[in-house]
Amino acid sequence: MSTVVATRGYRALLALAAPIAGIQLAQVALTSVDLAMLGLLGVTAVAAGGLAILLYNQIRTMCVGMVTGVGNLVATAAGAGELRTGTDELDNRAREEIRSLLRSALLVATLTATIGAAVLCGLATALPLLGQKPEIVSLAGAMMFALAGGLFPMVWLNVLRQFAVGLRRPGSLLAVTCVSIAVNAALDAAFVYGWAGLPELGVTGIGLATTLVQFFTLAVFASAVRRDPRLRPMVSLALWRADPAVVRHILRHGTPICFTYGSEAAITSIATVLMGAFGPAMLAASNVANQLAYIVYQVNIGLSQGSSLLVSRAVAHGERRRTSAIARQALTLSWGFMAVVSLGYLVVPQVLLWPFLHGEADAMVLGTASTLLLFAIAQQYSKGTQNILVGLLRGLGDTASGLRCTLVGYWMVGMPAMVLCAHVFAWGGWGVWTGLCLGFAATAVLLGRRLAR
Repeated sequence: MSTVVATRGYRALLALAAPIAGIQLAQVALTSVDLAMLGLLGVTAVAAGGLAILLYNQIRTMCVGMVTGVGNLVATAAGAGELRTGTDELDNRAREEIRSLLRSALLVATLTATIGAAVLCGLATALPLLGQKPEIVSLAGAMMFALAGGLFPMVWLNVLRQFAVGLRRPGSLLAVTCVSIAVNAALDAAFVYGWAGLPELGVTGIGLATTLVQFFTLAVFASAVRRDPRLRPMVSLALWRADPAVVRHILRHGTPICFTYGSEAAITSIATVLMGAFGPAMLAASNVANQLAYIVYQVNIGLSQGSSLLVSRAVAHGERRRTSAIARQALTLSWGFMAVVSLGYLVVPQVLLWPFLHGEADAMVLGTASTLLLFAIAQQYSKGTQNILVGLLRGLGDTASGLRCTLVGYWMVGMPAMVLCAHVFAWGGWGVWTGLCLGFAATAVLLGRRLAR
């Protein structure tokens, strides 16, 4: 591959991945702001709120997974339309196909959010059965109930997002989401301190603020999509006109992605539950280290989705051979970025942790979290790599392999390793993170072998 062609490939990938990563980072900033505000309420609030956020992210991730493939379906339809016209313009057949995809995806999103909200509320009531301490159960459960309603606007927002990025128009959501961060921070503070006549709801108020912001973000982005001259002709919010055949197609495509994402989030959630057995300080440290690693992970999600959409479009154009080059470029960018972040973990860990942990009472938690960042280095390489590989396979239309590989890597390697290292080898919380890293690494190896075939 010539240098000029390679450079063009990197630019095309970054043009898609950078806005998506920015959107992901802005979305995570919502819960990061929540965690930082929880830090003002003490270690118990961080432990309980962090647990609620992690379980919410488990359900949120599965809901998002159900509609993530819509971006690939839109990109494929658009690529086929471009191939027929011989230009960057779409024909009427492609436009109608994309309109049908959007309507059907919104119906799938509504059903998915309904199930997700019910499951999250069920988990909130089941917290005492998971071995959590009473003070953690009370605070975390209330926050989870407050977060449940936000799943509906969140999944609808992700459908509109996949519609936009599938048509290579991701930019507007980034600005909208950045504004929502400021709104979320203001509402968090208002509910924590009782500003503007609002009640002082503490941990519960932080969850409620996030839900209200999800509705705000959806309303603003939907308005922006309708104003976009390229997107507006293909916008159809009439989900009652959804084509049953298209709904079934989205479900067949999205279900393996949903469970792949869910499997990934579940092993992290289970690790958090296991960490809770070693006390509030260890749980709080793990929550904070996890949140930092999760922030870094969003860049890999951007690269994964960007490369996935490029592969879908390449396949639609009859250029499947470009998959290898796109894979190399995505992994090179990912590993380079993670090397820079890892250096920060090693050199200035306390600076990175400071926004989440304040005051002398957090000294023990800060020290533990600093050590856990060393484990986070291994986690972010293995987890980031496997996410990019899942995206590449999704671009090729293979969503089942990702699920099979994660089931083996997480549940046949990672889960037993966490239990063995934490309890049999008596490594405690350090053992939980060791097993978690082994699970992600095993999954990355399996996915790499599958893609190489």
